[in-house]
Amino acid sequence: MQKAGYIDGAFVDGKGAELEVENPSDGTVFTRFPALSVAQIEYAITKARQAFDTGPWRHTTMQARAALLHNLIDHMQAQGDAIKTLLVAETGCPAFSSTMQAQFETPLRMAREIIDLMVSLPEMEENALPPGEAHNQRGQSVASLKRYAPLGVVAGISAYNFPLHTGVWKAIPALIAGNSVILRPNPLTPLSSLAFAEAADAVGLPPGVLNLVLEAGVEGAQLLTTHRAVDMITFTGSSAVGAQVATQAAATFKRVQLELGGKSAQIFLPDAAERAVQAAVSVSTSHAGQGCVLGTRIFVPAARKAEIVEKAAAAVGALIQGYTNAPQTQVGPVISARQVERCEHFVNLAVQHGGRIATGGKRPAHLNRGFFFEPTVLDLPDNANPAAQEEIFGPVAGIIGYRDIDHAVAMANDSKYGLSGYVFGNDTDEAFAVAQRVHSGAVHVNGALSSSYAPFGGIKSSGIGHERGIEGMRMFQRMTVFSVTK
Repeated sequence: MQKAGYIDGAFVDGKGAELEVENPSDGTVFTRFPALSVAQIEYAITKARQAFDTGPWRHTTMQARAALLHNLIDHMQAQGDAIKTLLVAETGCPAFSSTMQAQFETPLRMAREIIDLMVSLPEMEENALPPGEAHNQRGQSVASLKRYAPLGVVAGISAYNFPLHTGVWKAIPALIAGNSVILRPNPLTPLSSLAFAEAADAVGLPPGVLNLVLEAGVEGAQLLTTHRAVDMITFTGSSAVGAQVATQAAATFKRVQLELGGKSAQIFLPDAAERAVQAAVSVSTSHAGQGCVLGTRIFVPAARKAEIVEKAAAAVGALIQGYTNAPQTQVGPVISARQVERCEHFVNLAVQHGGRIATGGKRPAHLNRGFFFEPTVLDLPDNANPAAQEEIFGPVAGIIGYRDIDHAVAMANDSKYGLSGYVFGNDTDEAFAVAQRVHSGAVHVNGALSSSYAPFGGIKSSGIGHERGIEGMRMFQRMTVFSVTK
């Protein structure tokens, strides 16, 4: 029987509702099993709390924790073929696509980098004081010191699109910091995350330090966000659910780190307008548009919009959409039938509000199984169009014309989201000047960067706090400030 969790150092069978896992490529249920009950998830919280309060992990040196976690990643690496098979089956990511690297190799590389970054940070550092405060009136020296220590019990709630990737960003920094962790993967893609538990068990991570809970509904996740024994919630998902998480966590004053939705803008300056064609292609070939940082709003000079829409439609229309295990497949399915309906809904809304379907816009006739939506380019009249304002999370890109750079920047900033942004121009200095006017947690000039050493987080409805980088690492620690007078 499929195990439904890993609690206090042991794999457990579920006692809750049945969890069905679908293969998005053919629509079949490839496994079903009893998931954990709410009572079992509460037990996991209790054991994580005990492990933090009375266990050895938080008192273990950072270097010793790092060595064990590197072993854990080694074990996951060795199981790569099996994990990738699960990732393809449950996410629908094409097996031979470049996106598979982001599903497996990239998160394991980043896990190692996160471990090494945390080890490099000082446990204690000095606050520089001005001369008038560094010595008191009695002639004594005064020092201000910041000490970083483990925070407590961290609950990580990960997303369905890149389950291993988002799981790494939550579990690994929390663990290397000395916390106990409860990882709850999305019910749509829960199985690959069992790799964390299997590796923890294989390398001998102390019981209760890493717990994995699989559930069929949302009651367990709600318990994690409200239970007093949990000190922090790190969540990746939609803005609507993120708002609920923040509300539920507020009553017990939990720390929250929320990486939420996006409707990222790509501004192509006049001298780089041709590059917008490849940008439209990338939206569809990047896991069928199921990425929160994808630049689905493409801004081009109005005088060249018709030409670029035509070229983008030809390039996107030529993409090969197919089943996940076909070597030629460039665009796979979206995660569920519901997500197909969401794509249809917003394409229809786009047309009702003056937009035009340049290519795609419907379910593909040649794929009669699975959850597919054609790679789509929309010719949008303005940024007010619903397809430009709402996150669709599918292979749908909208192209919008701008009068001048001020107009492009104003439209880019006219969004409730602020996760990522992009500016392209042959004059890098000019492009960087435009990028500094874009209101977003991250803005990329002439490319993109996803680094363990660069903090990442959104503004507005795209989230709170940071992942990765020094700022992201420190979110998993509590800071105490000491003043010492000599």
